[in-house]
Order: sequence, then C-alpha cells, then structure tokens
Amino acid sequence: MTDFYCELESPIRTLTLVGTASALTAIHFANTGFVPGAGLVADREPFREPIAQLSAYFRGELREFDLALEPRGTAFQREVWAALREIPWGTTISYGELANRIGRPNASRAVGAANGQNPIPIVIPCHRVIGKDGSLTGFGGGLATKRRLLEIEGIATGDQTELFRER
Repeated sequence: MTDFYCELESPIRTLTLVGTASALTAIHFANTGFVPGAGLVADREPFREPIAQLSAYFRGELREFDLALEPRGTAFQREVWAALREIPWGTTISYGELANRIGRPNASRAVGAANGQNPIPIVIPCHRVIGKDGSLTGFGGGLATKRRLLEIEGIATGDQTELFRER
C-alpha cells in the first residue's frame, strides 16, 4: 500500500499530512524533525477532504472533523486517541479525567504518554488535554501552537482557571 504526503500552510505553521489513498495516518508540524522518507509519494489529491476540513477549522467554521483516520499505535494508544475524539470543541479536560473516561483512573501518566504519541494532532484533539492545575502542558507542536489551537476554539489561555471548560 502506498503512503502519500503533502504540505499544508496553516495559521499555526506548515503541516505535513501523511496517509493512504483512503485515510489520514499522521499530521506533522514543521520544524519537529519529520522528513518524508522512502515509500512516501508527494501528492495532494488524497488529502483534498482533510485540507478542506483543516482549513475550515482554522477559520473557525468547523467544530468536528469527519475524516477517515488510521492512527498507527498500540491498542492502548488507540483507546486513548478514541477518547480524545470525544472531547468536544471548545472544552478542555485533565489527563486524570481522560484516564477516568477510559476506565483507568490510575493511568494518568500512561494516558499522558499515549496523548503525547498522538500521530494526528488537531483532528484527534490532544491539545484539549491540560494539566490538573489548568496549566498548558507538553504538546508536540510546542506550547505556543497548543495555546493558538485553544484560542481558535475560544478558550482563553491567559488565566489558567479559564482553561477548564468541560461541558
């Protein structure tokens, strides 16, 4: 099976989309070390819908992605990533709450590690998970990018108490 990639200029930075002819498998942020290697074919055609939906998201016109996704990871990681997709637009939760949601209340650190390995950020909204004290915590695209994504969703990031917006 051939994997494809293309670059997308976005308001947060250049994104590299990776996928098959039928599903998105990864989104990489520019300057994070990803270099398309052998086996990846440059082609925008497989990404017409992801590009359209991401562009609408960045304009504030899309709140929920409807894309074919094939995130590659362990069964536990995929369980965490599925739970991330259930966090509504414009809300945040803590790692502990995410662990509770998957029925593993003592697995906050493992959940955090799986969150950090999310191969399809933005679409699988790992940026909506924050520290239990309301602080912005690690994000593969950097904290400034995480802050900008939360701001796109209407979440003020200056006052930490404003970050908890569970609905």
